[in-house]
Amino acid sequence: MSLTGKWVVITGASSGFGAAAAAAFARAGCHLLLGARRTDRLAEVAAAAALAAGAPAAHWHPLNVASTPSVEAFAAWIRTLSPRVDVLINNAGGAHGLEPVATGRDEDWEAMVQSNFLGLLRVTRAMLPLLPHHAGASIVNVGSIAGHTAYEGGAAYCGVKAGERLVTQALRLELNGTGIRVGTLDPGMAETEFSLVRFKGDADRAAKVYAGAVPLTGEDVAAAMVWMAAQPPHVCVDEIILKPTDQAAFHKVYRRPA
Repeated sequence: MSLTGKWVVITGASSGFGAAAAAAFARAGCHLLLGARRTDRLAEVAAAAALAAGAPAAHWHPLNVASTPSVEAFAAWIRTLSPRVDVLINNAGGAHGLEPVATGRDEDWEAMVQSNFLGLLRVTRAMLPLLPHHAGASIVNVGSIAGHTAYEGGAAYCGVKAGERLVTQALRLELNGTGIRVGTLDPGMAETEFSLVRFKGDADRAAKVYAGAVPLTGEDVAAAMVWMAAQPPHVCVDEIILKPTDQAAFHKVYRRPA
């Protein structure tokens, strides 16, 4: 299915998977509706995406998925630009901290629940009235292999990503018969700002996560998003687990000697 002229909403579009998705969908000929908290970086992403598309097809607006008023304002802004949304990429989220439950911090847990879980629900609720029925519209939720496998220090993050999978499955059931496709894309090790955010800006600690391995890039994940959305209207990609070749399992990563 051609994506040319489709209207695509991407949350968390100021960096990482979201920024890469903006560029990828722009190259596919889409109109972009981008949202994120860091508006300075969001403006840069929109400008770069428009340049990649060869036309000013990227629009942006502040969005904090942890705030219902912010989500509602974002949806109202979209209605001023387009009567519909063809593709929704629920990408906003992230991990905060790697402490075990015994020493975990409320602020980290709450941030992960608000962005990864409740934010997903808020944005989807706001966008559903704009998604056309029987037209091959798509909702792609960005999850993680952490939603499939628990690990020490990841109780909250694994929990919210497992929750994302179940939200996706519930939506798939609720929207059956509408023509709206719903799927989850669950990346493994990918080198973005993810670890830098998780480790509170500790660049050395973040770099060790990827040391010796060849991880996924944001562009790899974005390509999978575009592929999911570009399937014929009768095809729904329910779930993709995308890992680098070096990562056989969450705990099993091939690392080259330094």
